[in-house]
Amino acid sequence: MPSQHPTPLTIDALVRVLAERDAEVALLKLMVDKLKAQLARRAREQYGASSEQLTLAAEAPKAPTAGAATSAPQKPRKPRRDQRQLPEHLPRETQVHHPKGFTPDAPCACSECGGKLRQIGQDVAEQLEYVPGRFKVIRHVRPKLACVRCQGIFQASAPSRPIVRGLPGPALLAHVMVAKYFDHTPLYRQSSIYARDGVDIERSTMAGWVGQGDALLDPLAAALGRYTLAGGKVHADDTPVPVLDPGRGRTKTGRLWVYVRDDRPCASQDAPAVWFQYSPDRGGEHPREHLKRYRGILQADAYSGYSKLFDSGRMVHAACMAHARRYYWDVYEAQKRAPGSVAEQALKRIGKLYEIEADIRGRPPDERRRERHERAAPLLKDLHAWLSETLEGADALLGGRAHRDR
Repeated sequence: MPSQHPTPLTIDALVRVLAERDAEVALLKLMVDKLKAQLARRAREQYGASSEQLTLAAEAPKAPTAGAATSAPQKPRKPRRDQRQLPEHLPRETQVHHPKGFTPDAPCACSECGGKLRQIGQDVAEQLEYVPGRFKVIRHVRPKLACVRCQGIFQASAPSRPIVRGLPGPALLAHVMVAKYFDHTPLYRQSSIYARDGVDIERSTMAGWVGQGDALLDPLAAALGRYTLAGGKVHADDTPVPVLDPGRGRTKTGRLWVYVRDDRPCASQDAPAVWFQYSPDRGGEHPREHLKRYRGILQADAYSGYSKLFDSGRMVHAACMAHARRYYWDVYEAQKRAPGSVAEQALKRIGKLYEIEADIRGRPPDERRRERHERAAPLLKDLHAWLSETLEGADALLGGRAHRDR
């Protein structure tokens, strides 16, 4: 009868089995870390703070090199503003409070000795007050004049209104729209607020004002878009935005695309500008339509919707370091900011690049390019070598699966 006992494994076989199990455990840990990072990122997008600033323990101060200045020049600190100091641009209304029975025109005598009083100084204290907004009615009067000889009639043309034959003046229309879109005050709340002043304006009426006010802003938005895309470099990104969806009982998710022109970091005097465009989804046809006439450098993330724009040769893709850094930050957060982790090391290395950018911000392009070649290029090469070495180590541990599962 054959033996029921399994054949004992050799030492080499046991080593292989243990190595395979170690690789499986390491792979599972990587997958868990990846899933934790994805969950942490999703939770932070919905509920967390947007700041991704790395706060690390202070490093030991480095000894000054020979010939270096004993103390680096420090940026002048902004003077601390007194919390009770009120803005200078506000109008001042002076109220003088004299002692009882005293007037500047007819000074009274001292109540103690009867001597004449004279001013030797004064105490001044400021108080912040608020004057509530108020409505007013503008009556446009256009006299009709008739010629006594030819009986001709003359009258000035009626002044234009933002809404033809509409009730609101331009300031009221602007106030309603700013309150709705900037201060997030719905129209029904505005209607209640105005009713307290005895002015009844139905919400439906203001909704019509807002719709026609949007049409008035279309030429301005178009001009802003043309100016933004006239720059040689544009930043692009998108963000989800909840949109009302009547009948469903909940909102749906739209997309807000933002295009930024801002060359102030390279000492440009051109005014910065931001151009927003809305779309009901995140389809790649939307940025392609927005940027169909743009020629230049587009700084954006790795969203596939931009690929056809770059393939056309009409623009150059400038990758964003912040998007690459975010993945390490997600892992760093998922690992509860473990000191010495790979994610922390990557954040430190990227942080040195950020320090260089902060130092050269505001300088002319030639200086920025020179500083980047001299200071940032070696750091980038070192970062690439470190990443390759780290990946090769993980690949060796996992038996070649790191490249497949990353």
